[in-house]
Amino acid sequence: MTLTKKISTARLSFEGHDYDLPVLEGDMGERGLDVRNLLKDSGLVTFDPGMVNTAVCESNITYVDGKNGILRYRGYDIEDLAEHCSFLEVAYLLVHGFLPTPSEYSAFSKLMNLHSMLHENMRNFFSLYPDHAHPMAILSAMVVSLSTFYPELESDPMEAIDITVSRLLSKLRTIAAFSYKKYMGHPIVYPRSDLRYCENFLNMMFYTPVNNYEPDPVITRALNQLLILHADHEQNCSTSVVRAVGSSHANLYASISAGVCALWGPLHGGANQRVLEVLEDALRNNISPKALVEKAKDRHSNYRLYGFGHRVYKTYDPRAKVAKKVCTQVIKHMSQSDPLLDYAQELEQVALADNYFQERSLYPNVDFFTGLAYRAMGIPVNMFTVMFAIGRLPGWIAQWLEQRDGEGQRIVRPRQLYVGPGMRTVEETLATDLYAKKKTK
Repeated sequence: MTLTKKISTARLSFEGHDYDLPVLEGDMGERGLDVRNLLKDSGLVTFDPGMVNTAVCESNITYVDGKNGILRYRGYDIEDLAEHCSFLEVAYLLVHGFLPTPSEYSAFSKLMNLHSMLHENMRNFFSLYPDHAHPMAILSAMVVSLSTFYPELESDPMEAIDITVSRLLSKLRTIAAFSYKKYMGHPIVYPRSDLRYCENFLNMMFYTPVNNYEPDPVITRALNQLLILHADHEQNCSTSVVRAVGSSHANLYASISAGVCALWGPLHGGANQRVLEVLEDALRNNISPKALVEKAKDRHSNYRLYGFGHRVYKTYDPRAKVAKKVCTQVIKHMSQSDPLLDYAQELEQVALADNYFQERSLYPNVDFFTGLAYRAMGIPVNMFTVMFAIGRLPGWIAQWLEQRDGEGQRIVRPRQLYVGPGMRTVEETLATDLYAKKKTK
């Protein structure tokens, strides 16, 4: 797979030598320097902490334009997909590159039901986790454990894609619901063949032997939309981890488990949980939105206002626009009066009107409203990042498949600039005064 084309060259001059670096251009006009031969030709490496200015691969899955607030999966705008598609249709699109026909979708849905169950022996794992174990820890461990129950993936890593995808998508949803039941101390609820993907998840989460829970169509649609918003986002932290692990030819389950761990961090998938905690703390302590913004602007403070700003987007996050609409609809449907939503909306207006936030392009991101929406649905805070993982799974799978199938793929092996001590010997160290004194003692 080669998407980029050489359009010109850039010249690097160093110590009397000139080096021509190809300038490549992607299909949407992005340009980059090809430095693959720089070390061999000049002895130089590029220095880019966090790889924030380094394109590590070519990809035809997701396009992000941070300047103009554009996010597209396989060419479709995120707003278009959230409005007209189900999560499973988007998952199919990401993995296959095209939206499914009715017959393809029907077959895919049947595979989802077929592979929704967990091996009964895996239930023992849930019973042995400590009470109140974090669902993300359980999710990561259970995903990597799937490789021991379904070893055929090891012998044929590229077994039928639909089976691989449906197995992971369906079982991850079941694992997540079981993790919640473990946390709550409730009996496990098995998936049902008569329910669709999001309906099944909600039923496994909230049905108990003492209630007559029925998935609400409005909540089901909202969940579909929120999962679509999370389905992929180019080469973010967790996706890069999935690709890096996959580059070693580790199996899909191990790669996805690593992605779950990367997503767990509060600077990544855990940010939606932090947003809610910040809002609740401010409301509880009667901190006005204006005071909260001023606190975030204080250069002498380490305070971080989660939910604003993004590494890529320099305008309003397109996902945040959809999430805000979904959040408002859910709360209105639930006939709830939510002071937290009122506070969040006021905080948004204060921040957007502030020069400091405007100059630094600190707009609300997708995490700002998703936590409020999940909260209104009855999903607990410690499950927010799990919801993110369920949504991101099809993107991880698509990226893993693309990395494995791509031409010229190599194991990920970044370089570094060493800043440690020069050469030393143990004999010289032991002869120093410090070690000599220790020895006499």
